[in-house]
Amino acid sequence: MREYTRDVEPDVNAPDVHRYLDPRAFLRDWVEARRAVDPSFSARAFSRLVGKSSPGLLAEFLDGRRLSARMVRAITKGLGLTGESAAFYEALVGLDQARSSHDRNAAWSRISASRTFREARRLDSSAVRYLSEWWIPVVKELSQRPDFRADADWISERIRPPITSSQAGLALETLTDLGLLVDDGAGSLVPAEAVVTTPHEVVGMAVHNYHRGMLLRALDALDGVASDERHFLAATVSVPHRAVAELKHELNTLQERILDLCGRYEGDAEEVMQVHLLLFPLTDRMGDP
Repeated sequence: MREYTRDVEPDVNAPDVHRYLDPRAFLRDWVEARRAVDPSFSARAFSRLVGKSSPGLLAEFLDGRRLSARMVRAITKGLGLTGESAAFYEALVGLDQARSSHDRNAAWSRISASRTFREARRLDSSAVRYLSEWWIPVVKELSQRPDFRADADWISERIRPPITSSQAGLALETLTDLGLLVDDGAGSLVPAEAVVTTPHEVVGMAVHNYHRGMLLRALDALDGVASDERHFLAATVSVPHRAVAELKHELNTLQERILDLCGRYEGDAEEVMQVHLLLFPLTDRMGDP
């Protein structure tokens, strides 16, 4: 029977970790690649490979068990990952196990900093950036104006609050990557219809970043925008919990009506506005422990 140690050479047929956002998916594919060249490779062999005795370690991790930093390092070494690849896999686990938006964003920063990942999953990286940076959707909508110029300085001067030219340049790059801005054949970038698909592993983080960025802009507008150019409404109400689903439905319906109304003015854009519809609790629920 073959004995596996932590010094086993990396399998040349192993998948490229930089093409993954799910550490479990990578591990499953890694095990399949190992078994393809050695059918005797087992869960027990995997445990020995990472220096542990429990034969259930592989199944536990694949089923969602949280891992200590020490265990993550042991698995990374057992998988034969070194250098940037090892750091990348550890960041994937960090993203998967993050308990807060701060930790998720920190892990994503480490992941997206990898040039290999950006090259392998360029569209995914751009899709997350599109939602995570509040000014990028603004530039996308700004491109609907007839006077739009795909010039970083021109764009930066028209965003409120102002953004830098480098941020405007990043927005143009992101929108071009995603097919939301295309060359019209005459050397100008014009808006185009395209679907932005965010990887499911990070869609929650990206949407959270979008709302957080826009809510901060709302705070800026409360003091920095004239009252005749903004409209803030709020109501504090008490309701039975069973009414929450109905309230959400009404807000969704209102959003659809607003989008339909804005769609009637397609081609006549003059400025970009943000519409936010909010519903959130201000107390605990009666009967909660």
